[in-house]
Amino acid sequence: MTQNIAVIAANGKSGQLIVREAVDRGLDVTAVVRGENKTVAQHAIIKDLFDLTAADLAGFDAVVDAFGAWTPETFPQHSTSLKHLADVLSSADARLIVVGGAGSLYVNPEHTVQLSQTDGFPEAFLPLATAMGDSLAELRERSDVRWTYVSPAADFQADGPRTGKYVLAGEEFTANEAGESAISYADYAIAIVDEATAAPENAHVNERISVRW
Repeated sequence: MTQNIAVIAANGKSGQLIVREAVDRGLDVTAVVRGENKTVAQHAIIKDLFDLTAADLAGFDAVVDAFGAWTPETFPQHSTSLKHLADVLSSADARLIVVGGAGSLYVNPEHTVQLSQTDGFPEAFLPLATAMGDSLAELRERSDVRWTYVSPAADFQADGPRTGKYVLAGEEFTANEAGESAISYADYAIAIVDEATAAPENAHVNERISVRW
């Protein structure tokens, strides 16, 4: 079972909740941050993601990538950051758990149409969804890294409640009986730590999974 976790971009809203969830479970957590550690992690690496080396991430059972880029100028960093982390963790035993997006979830059984390609997808979010989808497509080409990409529900609620429950799904977009696809950052954090600490037979290695209420 995973005991030693690093969380990259730990000072972000999702990063802080993932750190807290892991610490509350008694795990040994290291926050990877560019400045002051604002999390409850017991340890910190003060370093830019793009400057991380294999030595920095050696010895961790799992590395959670909570990095996000939110402006058009930085959207390409979804791909470049993930490539850098995959290169750093290439052939390592550590798992790479990626905080992903919902736009790349498939809406048909053939897996030819993504949520971001459907009518009604918010145009304002399309460039971000495309950038995140591209980074997932590139990650799928990596067989030298033990990665898992975790897509949240379509309505990803930063300040939503922690219910302690979620539904685990796969590559396809799913909704509840009311047709709603939502989850809070807090419950998503539970799913991330569950996956990071999963027994080998239950781990989704080199797979994309999704979670919702």
